[in-house]
Amino acid sequence: MTEEKHLTTEMVKKYQKIFHDRKDAEVIARAVQKNGIKNASEDPTASQRLHRAFSYEIKTGKPSNQRHSGRCWSFATLNTMRHKFAKKYNFKDFELSQNYLFFWDRIERANMYFQKIIETAKKPLHDRTVDFYLSFALNDGGQWANAASIIEKYGVVPEYVMPDTHNTRDTSDVAEVMNYLMRKDALELRHMVNDGADEKELAEAQQRMMADVYKVAAYSFGEPPTKFDLEFRDDDKKFHQVLGLTPLKFYREYFDTNLNDYAVITNAPDHEYNKVYAMPTQDSVAGGIPIKFVNVPFKYLQKTAMKQLKAGETVWVGNDVLQQMDRKRGLMDAKLFQRAQLLDVDFVMDKKARLESKQAMVSHAMTLTGFDLQNGEPTRWKIENSWGKDNGDNGYFVMTQDWFEQYTYEAVINKKYLSDDLKKLVDSEPVTLPAWDSLQ
Repeated sequence: MTEEKHLTTEMVKKYQKIFHDRKDAEVIARAVQKNGIKNASEDPTASQRLHRAFSYEIKTGKPSNQRHSGRCWSFATLNTMRHKFAKKYNFKDFELSQNYLFFWDRIERANMYFQKIIETAKKPLHDRTVDFYLSFALNDGGQWANAASIIEKYGVVPEYVMPDTHNTRDTSDVAEVMNYLMRKDALELRHMVNDGADEKELAEAQQRMMADVYKVAAYSFGEPPTKFDLEFRDDDKKFHQVLGLTPLKFYREYFDTNLNDYAVITNAPDHEYNKVYAMPTQDSVAGGIPIKFVNVPFKYLQKTAMKQLKAGETVWVGNDVLQQMDRKRGLMDAKLFQRAQLLDVDFVMDKKARLESKQAMVSHAMTLTGFDLQNGEPTRWKIENSWGKDNGDNGYFVMTQDWFEQYTYEAVINKKYLSDDLKKLVDSEPVTLPAWDSLQ
């Protein structure tokens, strides 16, 4: 064992001297203590880089609001879809039900969860994979493929058909109950497997547990409709009415979309480029669209995103949103807060190092709706967020090119906008990633 090294008085005196050697240390300390690190380090010239004029911009309606929940991945997916409906049917403020999608995600995710618990039951309780499933349980987070799989199986409905409830606007209550329930059931299933239960006994137990999950979801979110009436007045005041639609029929007939036609293009420099990676531990729908990433240098992610936007289709993107961001003003700039300069410490890492050290993560999904070009190169991007109209410019954020490169990791692109080489890469055999990979 390495010998412990004690912190000595002489060492502390040395640290104090280094601190006070900076002539303006006391002035900076007063500013930081009074205002906080971010406020004291903000670059006032950022507004020059972040004004809201864009060369290419898709006109969209009012923003959605995920409120106190982690449903950004489903909001961003539904946002890309509702924009298509809005354009086709001249109804810019149309909104799809996030509650409907969330209900079926809870049910499908529980089904997969119980299967994974049974599959890993003979592993030690604190095996890393088992630990992941137990900690993951039924949290709100997800990937694009999770939402896409639900939509392809269950369709969609307008927001007014199944609006949010208290428990989707704030998922903390139902999450606490679900986590208790899922973990209790996980231990029971593990005991059954290790006590020699046969497949029939396990299947019966799983169905009993699934009935409990359905019960909690139905109480909390309401039961999803099997049929509904589509009724709306478009922006020209023309009334539309179609009675007795099923959610799947509505999706198939009104959206001209097959989500199997899309690929997740990622830029993760801690992984080898020009390879496809899969993360089956986070697949949530049996037989659904698998979670796969096509890892390429950033310029290819950006090029495909621009191509899709120019064709009039918004882009789902996965970012590390809390980095260098002002939520209230809706500003995202890699140089927004000059904290290293203010504090006189070097803690800046590149994208690869942040992923390797777990400093980076795909923490949020949003929707690209535009970008600005200067001399043929993008300088800033327009983002539709799902934090309501009171953040940013009526719910829309603006990010610099530098922020886009540093903190964006994924873009969902229709395969028709990919180069021939990328299309071939999409269909190649994926490398399977563990549950705890940096791309989770």
